[in-house]
Amino acid sequence: MTTTAQPRDPAAVPRLLLTAGIIILLWPGLTLTEFDPGALFDARSRETMGKFVATFFPLATSREFLDLVARSTLETLAIATAGTALAMLIACPLALVVTRSLSISRIGPGPGFALGRIMRLPARFALMFFRSIPEIVWALLFVRAVGLGPAAGVLAIGVAYGGMLGKVYSEILESNDTRPTIALLEAGGGRLPAFFYGLWPVALPELVSYTVYRWECAVRASVIMGFVGAGGLGQQMELSLRMLNGGEVSTILLIFLLLVVLADAVSAFLRKVTA
Repeated sequence: MTTTAQPRDPAAVPRLLLTAGIIILLWPGLTLTEFDPGALFDARSRETMGKFVATFFPLATSREFLDLVARSTLETLAIATAGTALAMLIACPLALVVTRSLSISRIGPGPGFALGRIMRLPARFALMFFRSIPEIVWALLFVRAVGLGPAAGVLAIGVAYGGMLGKVYSEILESNDTRPTIALLEAGGGRLPAFFYGLWPVALPELVSYTVYRWECAVRASVIMGFVGAGGLGQQMELSLRMLNGGEVSTILLIFLLLVVLADAVSAFLRKVTA
């Protein structure tokens, strides 16, 4: 009776080498960051964390404070929504400019092929510049420019997320089936008709999915930017932390958790509608 040898995975050795390489590269990073999970379970750390968490209870439920939190929550949602809308206004035209599949001169290549590549460079640089600076840094700059309040948060999210959305929008448009777009361009159609009739129907679910995801991130970012004076729940949390009022902080954290659940539900609904 003969037994057949089990086929050997040809990718086993490369995978092992890749895993070993990742571990070798990761180890110096863990050393430099002084990462020590055991410190979390030290007796002194447990005592400190226990006292800190104990201040979070009971939750602050006074009518005056809940009214203030409700206004801050609406302000946070407004910052995230308006900031995402501004980001889309920045991202959409820049994404159309840098998307190579919408280039008419690329078909031939035509006489304007070199000019088209040159024209795309400023748009690519703008997208890189916008997303290279974190939104909290943009918030600090805009707080100096327009003063404390939600306007700085809207501008910070709009600029930072405009670069992120534009980058991903262009990648989504180029990664989908571009044959209908090329056919429309070859038939003499312009960039906008080729986009709306060739790319838009195919890429719409992915565009909506990523935009809603960025809106979820904007909700969280608006809370963080509140710590630098950009309004919303973050600014209220910063005040509560400064006053060492753990009950107010825990109430705000609970509202923030409900906001994330709401954002996830909206995201799931929109994905279902556009699928």
